[in-house]
Amino acid sequence: MDVLIVGGGIIGSSIAFELAKRGASVVVIERGELAQEASSAAAGMLGAHSEFSTDHPLLPLALASQAAFPAVIAELRELTNIEVGWNEAGMLKLATTMEEYEKLTEHYEFWRRIQPQHVRWLTSKEVADIERNVRNEYGAMYTIDQQVNAKQLSVAFAHGAMAKGARVLPYTEVYDFIFERERVVGVKTTSGTLYAERIVIACGAWTPMLAEKLRLSLHMYPVKGECVSVTTETPLLQTTVFAKNGCYIVPKANNRLIIGASAIAHSFAKTVQTCSVQHLLARAMQIVPAIAHSTFEKAWAGIRPQTKDGMPYIGAHPQYENVFVVTGHYRNGILLSAITGTIVSDMLERKDVPFDMTPFSLTRKEEGHALHH
Repeated sequence: MDVLIVGGGIIGSSIAFELAKRGASVVVIERGELAQEASSAAAGMLGAHSEFSTDHPLLPLALASQAAFPAVIAELRELTNIEVGWNEAGMLKLATTMEEYEKLTEHYEFWRRIQPQHVRWLTSKEVADIERNVRNEYGAMYTIDQQVNAKQLSVAFAHGAMAKGARVLPYTEVYDFIFERERVVGVKTTSGTLYAERIVIACGAWTPMLAEKLRLSLHMYPVKGECVSVTTETPLLQTTVFAKNGCYIVPKANNRLIIGASAIAHSFAKTVQTCSVQHLLARAMQIVPAIAHSTFEKAWAGIRPQTKDGMPYIGAHPQYENVFVVTGHYRNGILLSAITGTIVSDMLERKDVPFDMTPFSLTRKEEGHALHH
């Protein structure tokens, strides 16, 4: 085979889709079900404008990925008949304190300078005219940011890849690599050995364990994100509401609201703490008081891959040039999935990539690049 991808989340599946479209022979190995970890736990926001408030190195990729989604989703729908819950009602970025208001104003001014057509400042009255159930004292930044059903999009990428000839091997775990003459030529799995010209490791927070087999230390750690969902008799929101304090409320089909998310570093435990549920609901009710009368549906947790400097790793192994590592997208994996598939495919084909990938290399000198909310 041409390319073997370890990891059946949205990043691995988006790479498989793009490579399969280009005619490559691709196999995706997933230790469980497709999109079972962070990909299915996410709320599905494509928040390029709400997430970034400075000239962050990820910004060009985020904007390019966001712009690519309409065409990608149309292509996936035609190939798979899977609906991904595309919603382009936009997003309200709110402040809940005077300190947050000052930061939100700076956030808005950043975007007004570079993309004024995609953001708008709203007064409190204008917010009430758009979302009458939102409590807001400071005004808000409106952005064009869309949202999707994250799990459905992940599955659509995988099925799109299969429609183009890729093979997916679920419930198959990679536990080591096969070396010949100082080159990695395959993997050892729980179902036997597989050989490939090139190997992509894209298994999220679990990537460092495999990378260690290749004498590669990645400065990464897991971050547990907990979410809850509620349902209401009538729709409470049209737009996604994202408070500057990190709380977001995402309206889904059938009057369902996803409320997120906690951020508990260094935890692989997918349990949900009672205090997290209480905290999430309290913050959501502060923003949308009517949520107090909603029906609790469920709570869940996903394990996000975070890096020490907040940048994903996207690049070739420094010693084994046919091995690529793609991980560490943290909470932007859904947003960055479309462009990551294209970029990694270009890199594997040794094509020029129209972005500066230096900040994401596996051998970069790490500096502080944490995202600002």
